[in-house]
Amino acid sequence: MRGKSLMVMCVLFVLGLSAAPAAMAAPGPGGVAYEEPAPPAAVAPSPAPGAEAQPTVPGTVAQVVDGLAAAPQGAPDAVKRAIWAANAIVGRPYRYGGGHARGFVDRGYDCSGTVSVALHGAALLDSPLDSSSFMRWGAAGAGAWITVYTNPGHAYAVIAGLRLDTSAASDPSGLKGPRWRPNLRSSRGFKARHPVGL
Repeated sequence: MRGKSLMVMCVLFVLGLSAAPAAMAAPGPGGVAYEEPAPPAAVAPSPAPGAEAQPTVPGTVAQVVDGLAAAPQGAPDAVKRAIWAANAIVGRPYRYGGGHARGFVDRGYDCSGTVSVALHGAALLDSPLDSSSFMRWGAAGAGAWITVYTNPGHAYAVIAGLRLDTSAASDPSGLKGPRWRPNLRSSRGFKARHPVGL
């Protein structure tokens, strides 16, 4: 008996569900068929913090604008991504060993950690390297777009004509930590390495 009552209730429930669409299409006030209102239009999600448009400038040489580098529009995409990745850490404090953690994320960055972040952003490096390891990385000599200058104690990069360096050498600001420097420095005592093709 109990099973029969349950079955009858299920049948009535199913019949009620099948009648719902017909009831919704039935004439409403004024004889006009009622239709369920359309859902509101999808709103594009707001960009995540730090995900604003990436700066570019015409030509083939990057430029510093308000402390960040604007990537040249004529540069390969990998070069632009390297610049934008480095922009994300500009102004962070210098921290020995910083940037060598898994995922390249840290509170501060040392010289090779800074270079590693830029190269990782360009998909040119899977894990951070120290300055001695950069001496064997990529190909020998200066690159057309990206050059890493390295020795056992320091590393910096020149990307699309701009110097990315934690050292304030030749920088009148005297500020340490990852920054785009307003001028190049002597590469004496450094080995030049570059990513193949760039």
